[in-house]
Amino acid sequence: MTASQRRSTWPATMVVAHVVLALLTGLILAGVWHLGADLWQIFATAGPAVLLHVGAVVAHRRPWVGYAIGALAMLVLVTTPFLGWSPPMLPSAVCFPFALWRLTSLVSVRSSVVALAVAALGIVLTELVAWARLPPDIPGWTRLVEGGLLMLMVGGVWLAALLVRRRHEAGRRAESERLAAAVADERASIRRDLHDVIAHTVTVMVARIEAAAVTTADAATRRELGDIAETGRDAHQGLRAMLATVAPRADSRPREVPISLDALPDLVASAASPLHAVTFAEVGERRPLSLSAEVAAVRTVQEGITNALRHLEPPVEVTVRLRWTPAEVVVEVRDDGGEALRDVGSQGTGLMGIEERVRTAGGTLSIDDGDDGWVLRARLPTKEGV
Repeated sequence: MTASQRRSTWPATMVVAHVVLALLTGLILAGVWHLGADLWQIFATAGPAVLLHVGAVVAHRRPWVGYAIGALAMLVLVTTPFLGWSPPMLPSAVCFPFALWRLTSLVSVRSSVVALAVAALGIVLTELVAWARLPPDIPGWTRLVEGGLLMLMVGGVWLAALLVRRRHEAGRRAESERLAAAVADERASIRRDLHDVIAHTVTVMVARIEAAAVTTADAATRRELGDIAETGRDAHQGLRAMLATVAPRADSRPREVPISLDALPDLVASAASPLHAVTFAEVGERRPLSLSAEVAAVRTVQEGITNALRHLEPPVEVTVRLRWTPAEVVVEVRDDGGEALRDVGSQGTGLMGIEERVRTAGGTLSIDDGDDGWVLRARLPTKEGV
């Protein structure tokens, strides 16, 4: 049943309960009047009974007001002489525990304890008045039994309401934590996409500018291009510092974006320059991949090229290769180590993001660091191999 359905059936349930309790109370009052009770006693009892129903209705929106009305009605019933048994045993008196339930489920625990103490005091007062009016032929222990039963009922209602309230609070906390986790996951996804796209573009741009600076014969132009390349590297560092403020969760999952393997040739070609030989090769028959595996493959190539161009002094050779089998595709980005390693400051988190993407797609990632360069290798399952 949905929440809207519960809201629509709840008032009808309450109306039926109030009608049934009122009818039962009316029948009892009619029977007591038939047994010889005075008419003023019937009206003196019927008035508080009506107030109990009013208090229960008011407690639905104003718990303290409804509880106060119910407590006042019960006090009037206690002090009203009644034939046969205690007036609080009327069916309409059930409305008072309902008001206590409603109050306990909405106010603080300390306030609900005060309300429980008021109810307990009312039960004690009820039984003292009933004991004072007790006929000689009725033993006094009956008052103790009645008071004990009332205490158990009121205490049970209070405890049950408290447990239900804590369960609802735990559910709300779990929902808040779920929403917070979703927000954190989305922030991590944005961070990864910014790193993968913008950082790659800036790195390729800087590499091409450096290549142009080396190949130009004009000294002034070479210095100007060098300054531009340095500015680009500063921008890259600033981007990494900004992305660091969007802290990723260790267990966050990347947001899948529609990236195709068909974009790899253009991606590789855009990274090539006179000082950066970047080539692409594909071996075997291409097989269908899941969306997450295809995204992981493209991002692996992008990260491998970015790292080679960023960390190595040119000239640099980078080879991108896809090797297909029926069960998997092996994505390999290999560089020759360049002239030397470049000091680029602290390490980024791009490889961690790629490892998470590959793992999420059901694959594995390995990094080989040898004397002749780095090899970034991702093994991703095809749909036939899953």
